[in-house]
Amino acid sequence: MSPKAGWALDEIAARIARDLEPGSCVNLGIGMPIRVGAHLDPAAGVILTSENGLIGIGPPPEPNRHDPDVIDAGKGPVTLLPGASVLDHADAFALIRGGRLDVGVLGAFQVSQRGDLASWRRPTEPLGSVGGAMDIAVGARKRYAVMMHCDKSGEPKIVQYCTYPLTAPRCVNRIYTDMAVIDVTEQGLVVREIHPGLSLADLRAVTGASLLPLAAN
Repeated sequence: MSPKAGWALDEIAARIARDLEPGSCVNLGIGMPIRVGAHLDPAAGVILTSENGLIGIGPPPEPNRHDPDVIDAGKGPVTLLPGASVLDHADAFALIRGGRLDVGVLGAFQVSQRGDLASWRRPTEPLGSVGGAMDIAVGARKRYAVMMHCDKSGEPKIVQYCTYPLTAPRCVNRIYTDMAVIDVTEQGLVVREIHPGLSLADLRAVTGASLLPLAAN
């Protein structure tokens, strides 16, 4: 059973937003990652992209004031900042595959201790679509995985080895959950931050892989 303490979804998104460097080119994946855009100051200069063909995505639109033709890859309404570009699918993926994406923020079902990412299908589901996640997972310079720390049954989503179909192996650099921020390193999983209502022992009890102590500041 997972502890009750944890950050809310928008708190996780705000935490990720703080780690995005000004001027970086960032893709926000479908699901939890999309929330990050609402916590970015447009003046910070972070360039948000979407694989369906947008460069220069702004904050979410005000209620009932969205343009139905301006949507992200998850079909959610977005805004465009001054100077934004609208381009075709091929050019959008050329940006990703060409190594011009600094950070990809991806949702995850599981992440292994070595950074394997499983994000597109559960073993119990006969069908699934990996979409652009596999391109982002290998094309971005850094990959951040965001998810709840445990699934609905309380089972860990950070595991020793993924049991779900992989999106890409050894690609995740950092994991953000409702309980912690964890770096994937050559030495193992290093805990950078824990929710203030939890201890390292609490976190280890709900994690399916070994965790190294808090990194020294």
